[in-house]
Amino acid sequence: MAYWLMKSEPDVYGIDHLAAEPDGTEHWDGIRNYQVRNMFRDQFQPGDQAFFYHSNTKVPGIVGIMEVVSEAYPDHTAFDPDEKYYDPKSDPEKPRWLMVDVRYVRHLDRIIPLSELKADPALSEMRLVQRGNRLSVMPVSESEWDHILEMEQRDTSDNG
Repeated sequence: MAYWLMKSEPDVYGIDHLAAEPDGTEHWDGIRNYQVRNMFRDQFQPGDQAFFYHSNTKVPGIVGIMEVVSEAYPDHTAFDPDEKYYDPKSDPEKPRWLMVDVRYVRHLDRIIPLSELKADPALSEMRLVQRGNRLSVMPVSESEWDHILEMEQRDTSDNG
């Protein structure tokens, strides 16, 4: 099993949207980056776990957990001119873009903000906190995954 972090803007598609889906399952579409496409194709497997990360919001951070429930398959939004992520160069016979299905597991007990992730020395090598890393999907090591789940239980109410 591998671990991932997947970013989405909460007003576009947030964890509450995923939780409200039938069976809590939906496809993760719209990836238009070759590095991420290759991760979907070559590394993502059903059973992998992913942090759901809210980006481009007042307090960006990890808000929940989801599970990968499919192998990668062609992203149909690339073929439809009415879709936001339409790519006229993508051919259904030789698809350029892929997506995976994910299923809601749970909300975290609290949001773990990016500022807290960056401030934690144990996460200094995490791709998310590295300068210039703008990918919307990235691997998370098992030790980073475990550490973040431990962070979830920290009481931060007296930090003020």
